[in-house]
Amino acid sequence: MARFKVGIQLRPQHCTVDQLLQAWRSADEIGADTIWTWDHFYPLSGEADGPHYECWTLLGAAAAITRSAQIGALVTCNSYRNPDLLADMARTVNEISGGRTVLGLGAGWFERDYAEYGYEFGTVPDRLGALQEALPRIKERLGKLNPSAADLPILVGGSGEKVTLRLVAEYADMWNAFGPVDNFRHKNTVLDEWCEKVGRDPKAIERTVMIRDEDVDAFESYLEAGATHIIIGGDAPFDLGPLERLVAHARG
Repeated sequence: MARFKVGIQLRPQHCTVDQLLQAWRSADEIGADTIWTWDHFYPLSGEADGPHYECWTLLGAAAAITRSAQIGALVTCNSYRNPDLLADMARTVNEISGGRTVLGLGAGWFERDYAEYGYEFGTVPDRLGALQEALPRIKERLGKLNPSAADLPILVGGSGEKVTLRLVAEYADMWNAFGPVDNFRHKNTVLDEWCEKVGRDPKAIERTVMIRDEDVDAFESYLEAGATHIIIGGDAPFDLGPLERLVAHARG
């Protein structure tokens, strides 16, 4: 069995910052290849107005206390920040982390975030169009910064077959989608087709998939479907047992 990468998304909801940061340290020590947060302003499950923390401020702290894992947001909402500013934020966190940061991007979908914080929600095509405009701008800014971050990896999350997967083929170093496995296999094939259309080597794009804890021991089906990097989720009180199991599978 080929070795694969292992990641965990530590969700910044219904917990304290101390709990979050301890989970980041522990996941790093366990041997996670990647550790992620998400980019929302309110919890996505449980009490709707429960404790929650901002994405990139948290990533700055996580960058300083971890040592080995790549870190990032799965994913950053493109609509919430000026693209040039976001590039500079990611570059700065990358410097803090010693070059371990991934800039994960998505078009955005959680309407409450938009309404509460005063962003224009618009339509799905509006948000995808904004992401399409932002990606080359972000890449250009990363190269202009001093120190430069031209080689900072970009992940695009999403499975839309007409636009999102084309943007992945054109701009991304990594791609994230979700199970179940048949869904992932199909989307992976569509991404390969887009790579052929735009003249991109499909092997240049790392294939990540978010799975459920109960699927940890069925990881091989995702590898067979084309994944090279498997990510699980974690909510407070942050039981990292599934991460330990998945790391053991990957190293076994």
